[in-house]
Amino acid sequence: MQSPAPAADLPGARQRGLITVSIMLATVMQVLDTTIANVALPSMTADLGASQDTINWVLTSYIVAAAIVTPMTGWLADRFGKREVFLASIAGFVTLSLACGLAWSLPSMVAFRLMQGLFGAAIVPLSQTFLLDINPREKAGQAMAMWGAGIMVGPIIGPTLGGWLTDSYDWRWVFLINLPVGILAMLGCLAYLPRSPRRARSFDMTGFAMLVLAIGSLQLALDRGGEVDWFNAAEIWVYALLSLTGFWMFAVHILHADKPFLDPRIFADRNFATGLLFAFITGIVLLASLALLPPMLGRILGYPVVTTGLVMAPRGVGTMISMLLVGRLMRVVDPRKLVVAGLSLTTLSLWEMTGFSPQMDMLPIIRSGVVQGLGLGLVFVPLSTLAFSTLAPQFRADATSLFSLVRNIGSSVGISVVTLMLTRNIQINHAELAAGLTPYNATLRATVPLAASGQATALSQLDALVNQQAAMIGYVDDFKLMMWVTLVAIPLVFLLRRPAPAP
Repeated sequence: MQSPAPAADLPGARQRGLITVSIMLATVMQVLDTTIANVALPSMTADLGASQDTINWVLTSYIVAAAIVTPMTGWLADRFGKREVFLASIAGFVTLSLACGLAWSLPSMVAFRLMQGLFGAAIVPLSQTFLLDINPREKAGQAMAMWGAGIMVGPIIGPTLGGWLTDSYDWRWVFLINLPVGILAMLGCLAYLPRSPRRARSFDMTGFAMLVLAIGSLQLALDRGGEVDWFNAAEIWVYALLSLTGFWMFAVHILHADKPFLDPRIFADRNFATGLLFAFITGIVLLASLALLPPMLGRILGYPVVTTGLVMAPRGVGTMISMLLVGRLMRVVDPRKLVVAGLSLTTLSLWEMTGFSPQMDMLPIIRSGVVQGLGLGLVFVPLSTLAFSTLAPQFRADATSLFSLVRNIGSSVGISVVTLMLTRNIQINHAELAAGLTPYNATLRATVPLAASGQATALSQLDALVNQQAAMIGYVDDFKLMMWVTLVAIPLVFLLRRPAPAP
């Protein structure tokens, strides 16, 4: 492996602080947009003349487009230059954000969101690549802490910010808020972002087509499964078969092609391959829990949107605290120990969440959120550093795009699985709880005599109580599943190798 260049000789070393601020503005803007629009969907439905089913394409179009283009980031960066691709991505993303804010119908909104996903796909992986390029190896931990803060805090504050903008102003401001942030990021990157050498690289159309088929079909299956009852619908079977075929053909192709779309030597790096597995698990735990908590707080505890945002805000505070500490801790502590500590804290928080009940106050939610934020922060930064510590620099652009892609796929899989389990468990729990509520139940006759006698209002209230308890049990089962997934992941840390200390 080549010896690292001195810190002063690295590209952009003199303007490292300004470059980092500009890059992180763009990163937070893009990551925030993946969740900020969710709470605005009900308001969009009436204005755009959409139905409850079709409005979801506003989210689906963005996710699928970003997933398809993300693997192309490495090729685009080599072919046209990292600086040029990054600037074009920011400019396109901001322009399409304005178009989304001015959309007049559902087809126009879906088209704008699709193009916004195409432009935004390269921002996150390239931001990680730039931070690795402009920082010496001994400061890689601090750089990844800064990058990880934007990646992880963005989804946490997205629903809160989106709810506040929608309630206080209009749903269009969910997209228009990107304009000032994007313009500042664009000006900073234009002024300070270093140029990178271009590398002549042929485009492997066959490999790319197979990967697009696999990822696109998988994302469509994950997004549509809940609406059409998963494998009871022929549509999901088609998506699943196309995805499996695409992944299999892509794997065979890159192993035998002369110039494949992704160099298979990337996967020979043990740290990077293990890092991809951890990125998948982190995606499951982070966004799946974020997808569960807001509806649980509103549906069971009756919290309004603003209160839900305030209760979940400490989770972001915990993440920020661990991000500030972990960059310095990595200089004196084995990063693998930090990953184990982070996974242990995340497991502890999920264990506490299995004790949630409809009668609890805010304290268990805040406490478990802070602990989970601390844990995920301790996992994400050392993991990102270890995954790229032994990888050759020429593979960074491809590797960071693959890292982001796998994390996003993990998020999609996690959300789909916990949503499916929640829906089915609520039905099962309701049936089991209601089975014992008969007129012959002595406890029911003693506690709720009107319901036992068949009084309509009392029966309605009893059914609402059963629904609440059934839903709470369903959420607890999901938290328990994520707890076991996190716990099982801890032994995988031993597959990671500690990088040699920087000279």
